Amino acid sequence: MDTLNSIVTSDLSLWGLFISSFLAATLLPGGSEAVLFGVLKLHPDLFWPALLLGTVGNTLGGMVTFGMGWMLPQTQQLKHVDKVRQHGAPALVLAWVPLVGDALCLAAGWLRLNWWQAALFMAIGKFARYWVIALASQY
Repeated sequence: MDTLNSIVTSDLSLWGLFISSFLAATLLPGGSEAVLFGVLKLHPDLFWPALLLGTVGNTLGGMVTFGMGWMLPQTQQLKHVDKVRQHGAPALVLAWVPLVGDALCLAAGWLRLNWWQAALFMAIGKFARYWVIALASQY
């Protein structure tokens, strides 16, 4: 019974992490760092699955914000978009930064940047942030 309980608990923890990571990367308020830290404190054996699911969920949430920006009409200039235009998709490495990251994703979509490059650079930045948090949970 302990094995079944452990499996169910770890599966629910991973699903909760994925959902938390996804929602935290949209325009909704929330943070997933504490969820990742908690999952890894309870289940240190889930280091890589938690790190990867958190990254995927957070990247997909960022791409939702990117898509929202894509749907905005381009009739007016949005504030601070020139910085994103100047740096292009690599600027999305900073998509993990609270508050700024959401604006970057929205601006990148509004600028119609290449979606797969946007996803790649978002994932790199988000993975790096989660990796640092995951490493910290090991101590």
